[in-house]
Amino acid sequence: MIQAPSKNQALLERRHKIVPRGVSQVHPLVVQKAEGGKIWDADGKEYLDWFGGIGVLNVGHNHPRVVEAVEKQLRQFMHTCFPGVAYEPYIELAERLAATAPIGGEKKAFFLNTGVEATENAIKIARSYTNRPGVIAFRNSFHGRTLMGMTLTGKVNPYRQNFGPFAPEVYHAPYPYEYHGLDTRKALDGLHELLETAIAPERVAAIIIEPQLGEGGFVPAPRPFLKALRSLTQKHGMVLIDDEVQTGIGRTGKFWAIEHAEVEPDLVCFAKSLGGGMPIGGVLGKAEIMDAPTVGGLGSTFGGNPLSCAAALAVLDIFEQEKLLDKAQKLGEVLHQGFRRIQARFPQVVGDVRGLGPMIAMELVKDLEAKSPDAQLTNRLVEIAREKGLLLFKAGMHYNVIRCLVPLVVSEAEAQQGLAILEESLEQALAEG
Repeated sequence: MIQAPSKNQALLERRHKIVPRGVSQVHPLVVQKAEGGKIWDADGKEYLDWFGGIGVLNVGHNHPRVVEAVEKQLRQFMHTCFPGVAYEPYIELAERLAATAPIGGEKKAFFLNTGVEATENAIKIARSYTNRPGVIAFRNSFHGRTLMGMTLTGKVNPYRQNFGPFAPEVYHAPYPYEYHGLDTRKALDGLHELLETAIAPERVAAIIIEPQLGEGGFVPAPRPFLKALRSLTQKHGMVLIDDEVQTGIGRTGKFWAIEHAEVEPDLVCFAKSLGGGMPIGGVLGKAEIMDAPTVGGLGSTFGGNPLSCAAALAVLDIFEQEKLLDKAQKLGEVLHQGFRRIQARFPQVVGDVRGLGPMIAMELVKDLEAKSPDAQLTNRLVEIAREKGLLLFKAGMHYNVIRCLVPLVVSEAEAQQGLAILEESLEQALAEG
């Protein structure tokens, strides 16, 4: 008797026929239900979700406060277009978000739909404010998939491919990656060389940096490096743009990751977890810089739509009322202890464990001395963990880094369950390798 295909298989077959191959999918699953830190596929199988919508679900799936806020706003109105007719949730969200900013003085914020729209607009604002063309980003970085986003991103495949020509006047400096021998001094030497050979400091509008690489492998920028960047940008009148699209909204145990370094940026890009699952992004920064573009230079038809603003306000309430930053810090301790334990058990392949708070990763290598990436082992680990009920996500230039974006609301018991599956899966992957 021929067994009928599962619901997952049937839906995936439909997907492959109608969705372009360029739209990737890590796990061959179709979600049916999600709650907290778990999802269930179309066949009803339960999984621990450790990729969290790629950093979107810090407050978890379907948080009741978020659902309630969206439903309430839905009954009032869904859309007006803020540049046409304003509404209070947008204004209140800007006020409350500005109060969280690691920036002194008067601040302003406006909203878009996605993280890449935030980085695009931050560049526009910086160029308008300085009247300069140049932008410096970093190798290994990721800033989105639009033309400017791809240009800023410091990785060719798969993000840039043959999609050029790219936006002009964008330059890439080395990002400090201490595990591979690129420390703060060497990275700064590379940046200064760039300013001597490719673009003069007085032509640079902005330097944009992730305080911890996301797609690039969860590499935190050392505090001395970020402080040196702040000094350099202030000396030469450049705008320092802090890309917190993945690192922000509590992901690292502080509301903004750059707070770990006690560095004050000029502009902050945000998105992902602010909406609790609803699409929203934006730019927050010093008022005088934010006001540089003239009327009509900034805007978006759906940016900061009422439903997303309502969800984001609920997210801020959750952080305050449920003390989610405290929970995030405790979760970070649990995850670091667990990852270090796994590294101690498998020192021959777990080359590095790193990250700020619960934004943690492990880098898998073939040779500890050469630190050569082991993408095959990483793939096996992801597949085996999925079979055991844990959804993992890869990162890094060679996709040999396991990154953890588990929702911050999970219990310690759930976190320990995930760590146990991760350890068992790595053991099995090595045995089968």
